[in-house]
Amino acid sequence: MSRKHYTSVASSLFGKFANREYPQPFQNMINRAYVRSMGLDMSRFDTVESYNSLNKLFTRALKAMPEFDKNDDVVISPVDALITDHGKVSQGKAYQIKGMSYDIEGLLGANYVQDVKLLESGSFVNFYLSPKDYHRYHMPFDLQVLSTTHIPGKLYPVNIPLLKNKPNLFIENERVVLECMAKDGKKLFMVLVGALNVGKMKLNFDDRIQTNASAIETTHYKYDDLHLTKGEMFGWFEMGSTIVLFAQNGFADFDDLQIGQKVTFGDTIGKAVC
Repeated sequence: MSRKHYTSVASSLFGKFANREYPQPFQNMINRAYVRSMGLDMSRFDTVESYNSLNKLFTRALKAMPEFDKNDDVVISPVDALITDHGKVSQGKAYQIKGMSYDIEGLLGANYVQDVKLLESGSFVNFYLSPKDYHRYHMPFDLQVLSTTHIPGKLYPVNIPLLKNKPNLFIENERVVLECMAKDGKKLFMVLVGALNVGKMKLNFDDRIQTNASAIETTHYKYDDLHLTKGEMFGWFEMGSTIVLFAQNGFADFDDLQIGQKVTFGDTIGKAVC
């Protein structure tokens, strides 16, 4: 049996600490220290004292859903995040950050080789969620989820310094790929990329996917009639990480986004062509 990479071991250990429920006075101290050290803005969430573990604080729910544009042609940000890069897929390549390209076939894996050509000249957007961000992810558009693929891997940090210096970082890290389709048949892929201390990536519509576990084989699941609406929450990271969005050419325009821009879940990030 293959040994876990040290990044996965470290993340598992941190996950045990974060999941433990300490006596409430001590837990409150841990939570307050985390909020102070990370600079969390808790104005949209319950009080720090309401979370009985650090992981519950990491995966906190919003007290109220934000207002967002419900027009059919509007694509919204699925998360609170920093835009670390965006652009067009060219010759089967995208960028983890400016100057550091990778092959999207390697990222998506063997189950989606036929879709690499489909995504040529399409758009990609990288969303980096820092440890202080809201960690739940939502649908950016009304979409049918056709399949998911869990690809085990390492859990290197996905911060800016490593993005600039480690080739194929997204490809080496554990990830979950969602293959989605809009009403007009155009495809959009969302890739959830694990990172150091991201003990788990959760999908609330399929609990068969268990990340940072003992799995060493890629698993692939298809769905016959799984439709999710824009803004619908479909899971969460247990700590900060990255989501990469790939849109088929002609699906949507994300040209108004800026590298280094901070977006909040519900913000308009693009217009669909359909």
